[in-house]
Amino acid sequence: MLTPPIPENEMGRLMSLSDFDLDYAGQKDNFKDLTKLAAKVAGTEMSLINLIDSYTQWTISSHNLELEQMPREESVCQYVLMGDETLEVTDLSADERFKDRAYVTGGPHLRYYFGIPLNVNNHNIGALCVVDQHAAKNLNPEKVELLTIIAAEIVKRLNYMKVIDDLKSNLSEAKETQRKVAHDIRGPLSGIIGLAKLIQEQGDENQMEEILEFMNLINKSGRSILELADEILTAGDKDKNLPELKANEFNLLVFKDKLEKLYVPQAMNKRIRFTVNTSSASETIPFSKNKLLQITGNLISNAIKFTPDHGNVTVALDLVEDKDANVLQIKVKDSGVGVNTDMIETILNGNARSSNGTSGENGYGFGLALVKHLVESLKGTFNIISTQGDGATFEVKLPQPPKQKK
Repeated sequence: MLTPPIPENEMGRLMSLSDFDLDYAGQKDNFKDLTKLAAKVAGTEMSLINLIDSYTQWTISSHNLELEQMPREESVCQYVLMGDETLEVTDLSADERFKDRAYVTGGPHLRYYFGIPLNVNNHNIGALCVVDQHAAKNLNPEKVELLTIIAAEIVKRLNYMKVIDDLKSNLSEAKETQRKVAHDIRGPLSGIIGLAKLIQEQGDENQMEEILEFMNLINKSGRSILELADEILTAGDKDKNLPELKANEFNLLVFKDKLEKLYVPQAMNKRIRFTVNTSSASETIPFSKNKLLQITGNLISNAIKFTPDHGNVTVALDLVEDKDANVLQIKVKDSGVGVNTDMIETILNGNARSSNGTSGENGYGFGLALVKHLVESLKGTFNIISTQGDGATFEVKLPQPPKQKK
């Protein structure tokens, strides 16, 4: 078996990819115009935009080829990660690295490949590739230059999307501040209105006609402001039956749905039973989604990798409520080969090395190191419970921002 290529800056590359905090399954509409354009420019039948993490090549957009993901070690694009140059394979069936791959020997019977790296901060996070069922396209320099421009546009769009996500997050925070201000002014306004009403009721005794008239105006003005506060508080509450999530939030139900869409195909490929369970008591409570798909996805991919066929991988999600701040708990449990004490210590010290999976999958050694880094950056904890030969449980606890008092 060929040794998979690993860039020298692999950890930095993975961190650059994780900075985008992407939901890989939700990007097709954002890039379908560019994938179609790439195929038209190259004169090929198909094109794809692939992003590659520790374990998986994620196809975030494609033209004329239905593909969502594949193991990293089976991809052609993994070789594009190695440098700044494009990669052209005129006949995949004649190349020792790819001739036995399922996409060459069976449908869609690919022959030609041309890939361009997607470079972010001097890290190749993936590739734009054009592919065809016929060999030897031999793209001319003009077409290569146009494809390079499209690849650069893909990176620009990824960066724009990140900026937009940040703006949405800030807007959500601004709206929350607006709601808090509205809540804060309700009390004083209610007091003013109550006082005005009291003076009105006792006005004849005080014989203060001018004050009564003045307080009547205060009463009317106060009620107008109070109505405005009510409008602010009820804005956006058109459907109160649905949990209200900001742009930067998940709840357990949404998080579960995302994980199932992304990782059920990987589990099915190894005939592994994959389940995601949530705590019903807290499944609609919002929490920060920051880096959650990257953290949990790496743990799930690792569990699938080291679990034999017909095994089990279970994810348990819970949000433990506290009066000051909630804690998100993620447990990924597998029925795989397990991890010995020395390896657990090595992983938790950030010095994990690569090893092969149960079906011969190549290891990359950076997935768990990335998890540790991301969890620590979020002020959380990462723990491993395992006995060699008896599966493993990976536990992550992430404190959530303190609740805003209303």
